[in-house]
Amino acid sequence: MRDLFEISKAVMVGHAVADALGVPVEFKRRSYLDENPVVDMMGYGTHYVPKGCWSDDTSMSLCTLDSLANGVDYADIMKKFCEWYGQSKYTATGAVFDCGITTSNALSQFSINDIPPLECGFGEEFDNGNGSLMRIHPVVLYLNNRPIDLDLKMEIIANVSKLTHSHERSVVGCGIYAFILWALLENPTKAGVEKGLLDAIRYFKSSPEIITYYRIFDMDFYKSARENVKSSGYVVDTLEAALWCLMTTDSYKECVLKAVNLGEDTDTVAAVAGGLAGALYGYDSIPKEWRDTLLKLDYIESLCSKVFG
Repeated sequence: MRDLFEISKAVMVGHAVADALGVPVEFKRRSYLDENPVVDMMGYGTHYVPKGCWSDDTSMSLCTLDSLANGVDYADIMKKFCEWYGQSKYTATGAVFDCGITTSNALSQFSINDIPPLECGFGEEFDNGNGSLMRIHPVVLYLNNRPIDLDLKMEIIANVSKLTHSHERSVVGCGIYAFILWALLENPTKAGVEKGLLDAIRYFKSSPEIITYYRIFDMDFYKSARENVKSSGYVVDTLEAALWCLMTTDSYKECVLKAVNLGEDTDTVAAVAGGLAGALYGYDSIPKEWRDTLLKLDYIESLCSKVFG
């Protein structure tokens, strides 16, 4: 088993670096990026933030990671989410510049309406954005090798998704991601990804929502042409695109740049891909110049040490 502190840095920083690469071109069309591809860290662009600045994807991940230092406490995670959204804690620059509608509504339920945390999430079909998938990796890392059974681990992952996104489709998406990341912790190869996918389809075989992810379980999907891969903020599209980028490249750098240059929800697609690529290739695979540019790198790594050190 790989050292969990070291791999947590690879996943957390891999996620954050890819997030920061995508922030300046969030919402840009693929055709625009075909003409103006991202090849390095940039500043400003879509959001008026400096080079190396990460978005809500990383902020909410850090809220979750910080909370896990004291164990699993859903109310505390929500409290930290609200500190981020309302007080700009856990941000790269001291300002919040992006938040999904479903997430914002769930945080209002908790902070304004005093709804219990596990009842705050929204569960209609149109609530299946990628807002829980983008922040689930700290929980997956935390649960790795915990002396609890698999069903309880999956219940915790489901509940952390349900804080904001409670539809079964979002829950299953987070669960699929968990099986893939766990498999990569054991076996950091593309065969590990395939094992994680197999573990996921076995576990969720009775869920009616597993069919919505059918493409990722077919290895022929990873031979698909780029035009057949969507990169919207829909949770299914995000997981498909992230895995397609992971399985069709051979390095962290190639993976995350491919993800960013798909366009649309560039920060989240890249972040999900980047966390998995960090697990696959390791911390040192993340270009040093990108790590050095990332805002508050020391802070991110200090939280990894707090939980896993």
